[in-house]
Amino acid sequence: MKKLLSAVAVAGGLALLSGVAWAQWGGGPGGRLGGMGPGMMGGQGWMAGGPPCAGVTGAASEITDEKAKELATAYADKYLKGFAVERVLPFTGRIHTMYSVELKNGAGEVRTLHVNPWGNVMPFGGPWARGS
Repeated sequence: MKKLLSAVAVAGGLALLSGVAWAQWGGGPGGRLGGMGPGMMGGQGWMAGGPPCAGVTGAASEITDEKAKELATAYADKYLKGFAVERVLPFTGRIHTMYSVELKNGAGEVRTLHVNPWGNVMPFGGPWARGS
């Protein structure tokens, strides 16, 4: 009987420690191990790993195709010498239009930039050439 109680006590202790470790590691609801995070059920919450967009509404002034091209050109002039805007491709995010801007240099190398609705420019991908 003592062996059985000892085995049950050890199993219970391991289960308790495993539960605590799982909770500390982020495995419960809202955790980083596949649980549902803030905003997953349609509420105000985090999007793409960033903080909640407090104060950002659908009424914000969005940029146009021309403005996205202008911003991408300025970025290329500063950080990607020799690259020129080849095309600006709009796409819709959650509620705003964003832009994917393809740049090309004289050697045929291609770079892609992302321009968000508020004019922030971010590089996409690595320094390798895109396949045909």
